[in-house]
Amino acid sequence: MRWLRTRGRAVAPYGLGLAAVLLLPAALGAIPGVAPGYVLYLVSLALVYAMVAIGLGILIGHTGQISLGHAGFFAIGAYASALLTLRAGLPFIVAVLVAGSVSGAIGFLLGLPALRLSGPYLAVATLGFGLAIPQLVVWQGSWTGGSSGLHSLPLASLPLGAFTIVFRTDQDYYYLAAAVLILLTIFARNVVRSHTGRAFVAIRDSEIAARAMGVDLVRYKTTAFALSALYAGIAGGLYAHLLHGISPEDFTVLLSVDFLTMIVLGGLGSVGGALSGALLLTFLQNALTRLPVVHDFKNLYIVVLGAILILTIAFLPQGLAGVVRSVRQGSAARVRAAAARADQIVELGEGSGAR
Repeated sequence: MRWLRTRGRAVAPYGLGLAAVLLLPAALGAIPGVAPGYVLYLVSLALVYAMVAIGLGILIGHTGQISLGHAGFFAIGAYASALLTLRAGLPFIVAVLVAGSVSGAIGFLLGLPALRLSGPYLAVATLGFGLAIPQLVVWQGSWTGGSSGLHSLPLASLPLGAFTIVFRTDQDYYYLAAAVLILLTIFARNVVRSHTGRAFVAIRDSEIAARAMGVDLVRYKTTAFALSALYAGIAGGLYAHLLHGISPEDFTVLLSVDFLTMIVLGGLGSVGGALSGALLLTFLQNALTRLPVVHDFKNLYIVVLGAILILTIAFLPQGLAGVVRSVRQGSAARVRAAAARADQIVELGEGSGAR
């Protein structure tokens, strides 16, 4: 019975998440005054960002390697997928997988010089990478469309034997993004709970101690960079087809700061926190752009983003995941205390009856 209860608690979040994914479109359709298609588009965008945030959380939260250049990996995945479908005519699913692999391979290469860097030096190195990618895209304009970007991308599709599922509407793409996110989330949870995840945490806590315990720093640091870049590349491929077009302006350094804020707000090292942070920031940015003050102050979101980072670090160092964890621990402690009091009352009653 204890095993069943433990297993049930482990599976429950996945069941609740799957139920929410299936019921959300119907729930939005029942709310008057809400445009379900646009809301589902925003949710799909948040789910794509959450994929990047989960990968970045593995790199920063579990391995302790700072990156301010994940918009570069995101751009590599987006442009690789767009070029493979638009120019080479490859199927969408193949293009996204190749895009993720290319981004992961570049992440592995970037992880090699990171072996000699740490802290602010590593952050500056990855920042330089993130700044360089959009410029390289503009430079190779004959392939990438230059500053104008690539547009009119083919619709995402998934061949299933004799049939092909084409994702035409916002609701279709929402289900696609949710399915990919669920798969990547399960994989990430398995990684962080495996021997590889324990090696990541050992490196984060102390590289000297990790090396003394036999952890191969070269192998696991480059693996963390490659895995994080793989997630960003897959997300970039989905992003390109969600918007049906991309340009270098979509992948500025501000986007890397967005990704960092998502995992700080959600909680470093928390897969669920990355998802919550991505959802909150995506809808917050959309809400801020609708305020009248934005017409006079177009950089309001940047100010709010900075304030969120400062306040989260100052008052919620463990993010939203830490708040949820504290609430759970408090509830469990109250339940145990109530059970102990009940046992005492029963024992007193039995003692009185015996006398």
